[in-house]
Amino acid sequence: MSNVVVLDNGGGLIKAGQGGERDPAVVIPNCLYRPLTSKKFLHPTTTTEEDLTSAAIRRPIDRGYLINPDLQRDIWSHLFNSLLHVSPSSSSLLLTEPLFSLPSIQRSTDELIFEDFGFNSLFVADSPSLVHLYESSRRPDSLLSEAQCSLVVDCGFSFTHVAPVFQNCTLNYGVKRIDLGGKALTNYLKELVSYRSINVMDETFLMDDVKEKLCFVSLDVETDLQIARKQGKDNLFRCTYVLPDGVTHKKGYVEDPEAAQRHLRASPSAAMEPNKEAYQLETIAKTEERKRVDLTKNEFDLMNERFLVPEMIFQPADLGMNEAGLAECIVRAVNACHPYLRPVLYQSIILTGGSTLFPRFAERLQKDLRPLVPHEYQVKITTQNDPILDVWRGGSLLASSPNFESTCVTKAEYEEHGSARCRRRYFH
Repeated sequence: MSNVVVLDNGGGLIKAGQGGERDPAVVIPNCLYRPLTSKKFLHPTTTTEEDLTSAAIRRPIDRGYLINPDLQRDIWSHLFNSLLHVSPSSSSLLLTEPLFSLPSIQRSTDELIFEDFGFNSLFVADSPSLVHLYESSRRPDSLLSEAQCSLVVDCGFSFTHVAPVFQNCTLNYGVKRIDLGGKALTNYLKELVSYRSINVMDETFLMDDVKEKLCFVSLDVETDLQIARKQGKDNLFRCTYVLPDGVTHKKGYVEDPEAAQRHLRASPSAAMEPNKEAYQLETIAKTEERKRVDLTKNEFDLMNERFLVPEMIFQPADLGMNEAGLAECIVRAVNACHPYLRPVLYQSIILTGGSTLFPRFAERLQKDLRPLVPHEYQVKITTQNDPILDVWRGGSLLASSPNFESTCVTKAEYEEHGSARCRRRYFH
């Protein structure tokens, strides 16, 4: 069996390593970036310590699909030669690809792999089937493993897919998609902060860090909006993010991490109790506080932005988008499947993708989903231990299976039959 390279080529991150390993050897952003201190675009590394303030970014993938094969070739070449140190001509490749990828994009991908890099063989898989494979192997006694059926909710960088999986095959007719992912959430956060505080429209890396450290999912939006209007210490959501100054620290940070987590420890009823005396004192002190602002620090405050940004996934219509929310999307995906599968799908919901890492994501989804599901069905949502890497781990598990080589398309078959005919072997 030849060496197998497992490549989870996401729109935000590339996860790559050898098949059969527990974790990927390399996790890097799938982009080139140009800091203000450089005149050319650079390859990101696993230990990038440069000042990325206002760095320009070029991405080969937009909205989940490959749009710039030349740029992707450049990134993969650096990955294979400088980071993984593999020889493509003596290796097989297991590649993840988005659902419903266009034939023209598939041809470009195959040309990159076989003609430009010269890989020995190729297997293309989709993320939901790999997540199902990994979860069923991790929990062999679960309903998911026994029924070989699950509903994978993949909230990634470019979009959100709800995909039913049966016997390790994704049921394409039941897949539903929301055109919202981590990139859209970051862009929305940039707009909110730029409108209310300071212009951060060019700070993509910085606002990604703000989103990951401070945003969370609200279980009761109306109540939380009332809390966010309060002054001083009664406002559990107010927190300060300090921007990098390029001298003492090159990355931003949360000024008071403990205060940023107060909302997770406080009960809603206690947070809503009015405190008139404290309110009057804080109102009086507010003008004095403004006079004592430390002008040496470049910082901004976040309040309701912290939960309004992830709220897009659950209520995209609030922003004028003609999209269903995540709970309604799950119901539509399940209803598209055979009635015998529906109770099992509702009990085998798996959350994967980086956007599911927001605190309280699973609780909010359970709360929104339960009223929409028939009462005789149980709803069980499983959160993965590492939703960013578990797709790659499923691919590593598949690559180490005994019959993996027989399912791959070889370079000789590609040259003889072409891309379209070889793609039929993957059952996508």
